[in-house]
Amino acid sequence: MNADGIKIFAGSSGHDFAIRMCQYLDIDLRPTEVMTFSEGNTYVRIGEHVRGKSVYLVQPIALNANNEFMELLFWMDAFKRSGAAYVTAIVPYFGYAKGDKKDEPRVSIRARVCAECLELAGADRVITMDLHAAQIQGFFKKPVDHLFARPLLAKKIEELGIADAIIVAPDAGFAKDARKFAGHLKVPVAIGDKMHAVVGEKSEIMELIGDVDGKISIIVDDFSISGGTLVNLSNLLLERGSTRIFACLSHLPLSEAGVEKLINSPIEKIISTDSIANPNVAGHEKFEIVSVAPLFAEAVKRMESGESISSLFDVIHEDLLESFSSH
Repeated sequence: MNADGIKIFAGSSGHDFAIRMCQYLDIDLRPTEVMTFSEGNTYVRIGEHVRGKSVYLVQPIALNANNEFMELLFWMDAFKRSGAAYVTAIVPYFGYAKGDKKDEPRVSIRARVCAECLELAGADRVITMDLHAAQIQGFFKKPVDHLFARPLLAKKIEELGIADAIIVAPDAGFAKDARKFAGHLKVPVAIGDKMHAVVGEKSEIMELIGDVDGKISIIVDDFSISGGTLVNLSNLLLERGSTRIFACLSHLPLSEAGVEKLINSPIEKIISTDSIANPNVAGHEKFEIVSVAPLFAEAVKRMESGESISSLFDVIHEDLLESFSSH
């Protein structure tokens, strides 16, 4: 397929990611303009004609979630008002996915509100990766393509050549995903029993289900903000006899303090993706970043050519691995 007809644009938080997508597709990133006025208002402008076109806008909702989400809504509206035929929001990290349920009185289900707002603003489709809860796809009436970082991350773990490994989920909520990691790597699973504070980012690992004695533990999770869960779990794993500890995360919305915690923790290496352009982790040797931009680019390429993208959800074809690693 000739990718020249694919029009990829970027919001302010998605520029670097969009560049890497375009490099994979061998196309140019299309022009955009974003301006923030002194009182906080955001202005967006599309830099070229899009009437009748199918367009893709890249904008993670991550380190500055409120502003990034509002900007994304303005982009959806701008494309629709400019006559774009089909608008796809590419959201590598959907930060408000954490608000996926009403588990205490008088609170908002924030992920559902965001889904409705995106559709009302003009999004015809959403491409995202490793939502905090897969059922968030049901908050949308429009199609959602939910990609997974697991195949690429598992491949990176394999490259470490770790023997006697065990996959460790921080809680029961990530146990299903942990079993898929373990199935790919053909290793056992252990599961932490985590208790969250009613509100906030603090949690405590109460117990560990599984035998990690004498094994190299690989903690897997979808994201970490404060680093607290990873540090607490790594300390517990050491107490239970783990010889070495690694961590593998789909997203890295880590605060500066969270990065500091992990640098000083027993975890040897944290492997994650470039779904978020996080300056807090830049330059730290303990963090290894795997690009998932080619995964999103391949999904876009297949969508444009009418091919199925379901094979990208759980398995990366061997013929794509070389291309992904080269980008």
